[in-house]
Amino acid sequence: MPNVLNYHDPYSGYNFWVEWDKIIHAGFQECSGLDQTYNPVKYREGTDKKLVSRQVRGLMTNTNITLKRGIASNHELWDWLETFERREVSIVLSDNQGNELIRWNITNCWPTSWTGPSFNATSDEIATETLVLVHEGIVKLETASKS
Repeated sequence: MPNVLNYHDPYSGYNFWVEWDKIIHAGFQECSGLDQTYNPVKYREGTDKKLVSRQVRGLMTNTNITLKRGIASNHELWDWLETFERREVSIVLSDNQGNELIRWNITNCWPTSWTGPSFNATSDEIATETLVLVHEGIVKLETASKS
């Protein structure tokens, strides 16, 4: 029987916000791409008696971060794409009361692409815009209590 006292509910994926320049830029529908991967490198010493290769940790690869939101009269995403300015961005996960739980700080971000809305007169979907960011690393900071 599992120890009920040590059980913790997982966090919801819909309570998040995005900020840069220490300003919350609310209203994002989706955020994806918080991925980092170490690429394995095969290695073999010439004096190894076995005919097998070892694998060692290689360079880290960062996945692009994709932000999607309903398009509105705010032009800040388009303006950022036009200026090619690097920024420090944070993706923040909160609980249902809005308290910060985990923060992912993304370093040296800049927009690599912007995608505007698709239009369909027979649909009732919201017009959305998508911004894809490249970056140079992620630092995860947990602010939730671990009781």
